[in-house]
Amino acid sequence: MNTKGKKGLDPVTFEVLRNAFVSIVDQMAEQVRRTCYSFVVYNRDFSNSLLDAEGNTLAQGKQDLSAHVGTLHYKCKAVMKEFGEDIEPGDVFLINDPYAGGTHFSDNSILLPIFFDEELIAWSQANGHWADMGGSVPGSFDVSAADMFKEGLRVTPVKIWRRGEYCSDVAKLIASNTRDPNAILGDMEAQTQAARIAERELLRLCAKYSVGTVKRAFQEVQDYVERAVRHRLRELPNGSWSTTDYLDRDPSEKEGLIPIKIKLTIEDDRAIFDLTGSHSTIKTIYNSAYGATFSGVISGMKTFFPEVPLNAGVYRTLSIVVPDDTIVSARWPVAVSGFVMPFEKIMNATFALFSKIMPEKALACAFNIEYLQTGGYDISSKAKPFFMYYDWLAGGWGGRNGKDGLSVTASPFGVGLMAQPIEGQDRLYPVRTDSFEISTDSAGPGKWRGGMGLEKSGTFIEVEQCVLSYLCDRERAVVWGIEGGLPAKPHGLWLQRNGSSEEDFLGAAFSDVPVSNGESFRRGTSGGGGYGDPLKRDPIAVMEDVEDDYVSLERAAKDYGVVLELVDKDKAAYKINEKATKAERQLIAKNRKNWLDEEPSEIAKKYREKKLDMYDLIRQYGVICDWGTGELFEDTTAEFRKLLKERAMQYWD
Repeated sequence: MNTKGKKGLDPVTFEVLRNAFVSIVDQMAEQVRRTCYSFVVYNRDFSNSLLDAEGNTLAQGKQDLSAHVGTLHYKCKAVMKEFGEDIEPGDVFLINDPYAGGTHFSDNSILLPIFFDEELIAWSQANGHWADMGGSVPGSFDVSAADMFKEGLRVTPVKIWRRGEYCSDVAKLIASNTRDPNAILGDMEAQTQAARIAERELLRLCAKYSVGTVKRAFQEVQDYVERAVRHRLRELPNGSWSTTDYLDRDPSEKEGLIPIKIKLTIEDDRAIFDLTGSHSTIKTIYNSAYGATFSGVISGMKTFFPEVPLNAGVYRTLSIVVPDDTIVSARWPVAVSGFVMPFEKIMNATFALFSKIMPEKALACAFNIEYLQTGGYDISSKAKPFFMYYDWLAGGWGGRNGKDGLSVTASPFGVGLMAQPIEGQDRLYPVRTDSFEISTDSAGPGKWRGGMGLEKSGTFIEVEQCVLSYLCDRERAVVWGIEGGLPAKPHGLWLQRNGSSEEDFLGAAFSDVPVSNGESFRRGTSGGGGYGDPLKRDPIAVMEDVEDDYVSLERAAKDYGVVLELVDKDKAAYKINEKATKAERQLIAKNRKNWLDEEPSEIAKKYREKKLDMYDLIRQYGVICDWGTGELFEDTTAEFRKLLKERAMQYWD
């Protein structure tokens, strides 16, 4: 914290400038969204920031994505390190390097140095997810990639404007290595103009308040946030807390969950996050470089201090320990385009830690973001243009202490991310949406259930040489509950082939699967994990969930022990059979601990015979299978049962 003893700004000027900095970044966001070329960026897969002359974050936008917020200052510092004294008025830089503090190749940052009377006083940065950066598959997410060379184009710091002159050769070189160069150039220009808006507005503030006052405000807004966070930390008890979350698997190895371990230590006004013990890097794209890991910790912690503004002042209050060459500290050339999968595990693990420390704000696990990517030729037009359909879904957040989880909400990756309108998708792509609805039974049962997930299906029409990829997780490390709450719903995609009477389950992670006209798919997002023992949920609340089609009659009895009788089908009216409910709850309470010790192979056999369903396996027996074939995953089941006993069973009366 700066303690040079200079007289500070008066409170009014401080607040005006502090909010002006945030307003500048929000204006940048409006510029990006209104002028971008790609549908992905239009639906807010972007973030912006204002930084001081040293590259420290001063302000972020109100809808910026969690995954970006902790990385933008690292990108700025990487540019400064690369160019040193060769930073001049009129320069504009581009970087997407995850090994220099970024996320993955798709997130491209435009950085503009802001000068006042030839003095560098600040930077503006506009970061956007470009829908394709080349690589082996459309969309640049190839789960078979073990290194970066199948992931697309890595852009180390480079100038795309030099002293006010556009470097068209550099820009075209980058765009020409992608599948949609026109959109890349358009988004590049939109982000550049957003950075220029920040320059214009900041210089306007300098003219009005003086450059000295504005630079003083740069320091004070960071000091203010640092003091606020340290004050919050001092209110918490000193001590250490540990937890583990998991990725589904390493596809190059036999089945088994992949651990990410976090130990949080609070020492007065300082927090230390130690990720020692996390798994080594895996041979797929689900690795995180340090910048994304840092961002995951920051975002997870910030969730529990929502009233505190976000800038580099937060970063001063904590330290992060990450051993080399782990899934949370990947280095060149390890593949990292799927960084968001470990990123969200880091966030949810951080939720679990602060839920122990601040039980009044306790929060169960949220669903995992998922990406559907298809690419091919659109034969509805004579030109047969290449298309890329890039989609993601909302889902459910975890149940909370005293409240159900948020339903159909953007993921922890970034709550500012918008759900793409299907009307726009149907106009742009030869993929027809067939259904889009809340997924019954997707929420984890609990005294306070998780929020609801979605299910969406579609059909390929008028495509040629089309391939399908899916990037997700939580197919096996299913979204978990806390304090006795139960898991939610496994992720995964089902494909209906032409001429087949049954769907194929392709799982939650695959790339480059050929598809044809008339073939259809469906996939859903999980709800959030449950909070508290589901047998303690008010039966009236369960009945209302059944009336809303959030919970089925069958699962109301199996998960909550609530037996309902239909009164009026047209009105969706039910009544509670109190005697049967009491008996069912007693039966579940008596047997549920023993169910978690039943022989997994016998449970898997009953699943294959359709005597048990997927929810029976994960919520009653703690058994994980291939949800298509019913093949038992023995190691995964053992690990999942251990997790279920720790987070749920020990809290059951």
